[in-house]
Amino acid sequence: MEKNYLQLNQITAYTKSFHLSNLVWDLVVNWDSFAKYTIGQQFVDAVDSISANIAEGFGRYHKKDKVKFYYYSFGSVKECLDWNEKAKVRKLIDDDTYSKIFATLEILPKEIHQLIKFTNERLKI
Repeated sequence: MEKNYLQLNQITAYTKSFHLSNLVWDLVVNWDSFAKYTIGQQFVDAVDSISANIAEGFGRYHKKDKVKFYYYSFGSVKECLDWNEKAKVRKLIDDDTYSKIFATLEILPKEIHQLIKFTNERLKI
């Protein structure tokens, strides 16, 4: 009997954050150099960190290691909320783009917490 193991691309928190990071990248790459190197670089680093930490946690063996990286991801979501707000206030993104990013950032903490709960309940080590 073959076991089906969970794959990284089956984790919705990962796929949503991965797509969000590419959306933010596509926006920031078109900003002027001042905006790009002040807010843009920080925003891209933070949003990339969400999916990267989920991926790193997924690749860890021990439950505590996995959960630690999932919590780092959660922190990056909160940081992105700040960068998204700054980008809107400083007129680097329009209201529709702001809302689209915000909607995803609002969903991700719940999904990351579900991933943490799943990890804590299902893994023995």
